[in-house]
Amino acid sequence: MDAAMYRIANSYDHWLQRRYVKGKLAADPAYAATEALIKNRPMPLLDIGCGIGLLGQYLHARGVVMRYLGVDSDPRKIEAGNRALRQSGLDGLLHLRQTDGTAQQPIRGHVALLDVLHYLPREGQHALLENAIVHLAPGGLLVIRNVLRERSWRYALTRVSEFFLSVSGWMRVGAQHYPSAEELRGQLEAAGLAVNIRPLHGKMPFDSYLLVAERPA
Repeated sequence: MDAAMYRIANSYDHWLQRRYVKGKLAADPAYAATEALIKNRPMPLLDIGCGIGLLGQYLHARGVVMRYLGVDSDPRKIEAGNRALRQSGLDGLLHLRQTDGTAQQPIRGHVALLDVLHYLPREGQHALLENAIVHLAPGGLLVIRNVLRERSWRYALTRVSEFFLSVSGWMRVGAQHYPSAEELRGQLEAAGLAVNIRPLHGKMPFDSYLLVAERPA
């Protein structure tokens, strides 16, 4: 982990958060994957379900993000993320807002949905995706990282992990519905987006897929 990543971790004021951030930045491939996708397509990024705003801090440190808005319904995570932005002096550049993921936002560009969908019921997932599509600019990418329903040991392990996350209280709501690749692809292609899906396990043992949907320019 380079010095910039340590600075990101140290901007969070609780030792558990700092430990969590260091682990995510060291082992989770979703941040580097998002960077690689959008670095040559400069436009604003809406991060739905942003949590503590880690994606925005990472992309800013990598010199990729021009304008970033992260939204999340959990006030605890937004408060922690905003404290970190103030600590790092980024509160005037990156913005976090507590709101529902289906609310309209004054931003059009790329959209990220990292580990969000399975915390919603099937109907809620459909509504959230519809809102994400609305916020895509021409040439914009919808970047989704999520568990996909399948028969595998990774999927079984992920379901156990999600149970303990819910019991711990870190997630206010436990997993509601694990979508299949066909469910997501069908809705996005029906909206005119070109869809690509690939595994994104990285160094983690959990079920993880990267789904990229592009709005034609």
